[in-house]
Amino acid sequence: MAEPASSVVDFRKPAKKANSTERIWGKAVTGHGYAGIPNILIRGQSRLGLSPLQFNIVVQLLEYWHDPARPPFPSKEEIAVRMGVKPKTIQTNIRALEKAGLVKRELRRTIAGDWNSNIYHLDGLVGRIQKMEPEFAKEKEERRAARRRVETPTGKRGNMT
Repeated sequence: MAEPASSVVDFRKPAKKANSTERIWGKAVTGHGYAGIPNILIRGQSRLGLSPLQFNIVVQLLEYWHDPARPPFPSKEEIAVRMGVKPKTIQTNIRALEKAGLVKRELRRTIAGDWNSNIYHLDGLVGRIQKMEPEFAKEKEERRAARRRVETPTGKRGNMT
């Protein structure tokens, strides 16, 4: 005799709900991975003093950074190929990012003792973005308050600022 359906326990994992990135780009595209880029970094590019080329380099580095405990270490050549520029252009701009305190290079050697690609520490960039957050929060609140003033009828505003 079969047991009633109500006593059957289904141990299968529930279907995973697609995140917003997957809903925008599709599972096939996001299946290849995607980089986490905070909007403050995008909106604050000029405040950080990043040229479009330097911004692209930062995005390339972020694409390799999957674990906070393991900084990215792509080769300059690989970044250059992706961006369609010469490795020297990457080197010069990374040096500028380092001088600005956004990136710190660490030389990396192979087990055989040969020089390998650099390790890129992005703590300076993260710190600068975190310091910028209050400015962005203030701007966001000012936009929200302005929107409330416009959307609320004059007689109903009360103590809105």
